Amino acid sequence: MEASAEEKFKKKPRFKRFLRTLTVVIILMLAVFIYWKYYFTYSEGNRTGLLQKFSYKGTVFKTYEGELILSSIRSAGNVALASEKFFFSVKEKAVADQMNNMQGHFVTVHYKMKNGALPWRGDSRYLVDSVRLEKE
Repeated sequence: MEASAEEKFKKKPRFKRFLRTLTVVIILMLAVFIYWKYYFTYSEGNRTGLLQKFSYKGTVFKTYEGELILSSIRSAGNVALASEKFFFSVKEKAVADQMNNMQGHFVTVHYKMKNGALPWRGDSRYLVDSVRLEKE
């Protein structure tokens, strides 16, 4: 039993509509994922420590990268006994210029943590947007 020409005609638009809908859903899901992974701010806060290293580096994308030593336990002589490193990236040149002048000093940085890093934004998921010099 062969399908009539009318039945064949009805099946084609239904399949095309399904493919179009599936394509739109996949594109929307991909857009939501990219936003969540690279642009959504997962965490925001401040960190205080010694600005140990700050540089402008990269092969294709030049970015500002920094390293802060966070001291959790200090001795009576104000020497850090236990510490950890906080790696971050800086997008804005004005903030980077401030940090270049603050190397070797105690600073407080305000950061936004993203779920992923983009190569033109820096190596780190932590993006520093402001810096303040602290009294030692």
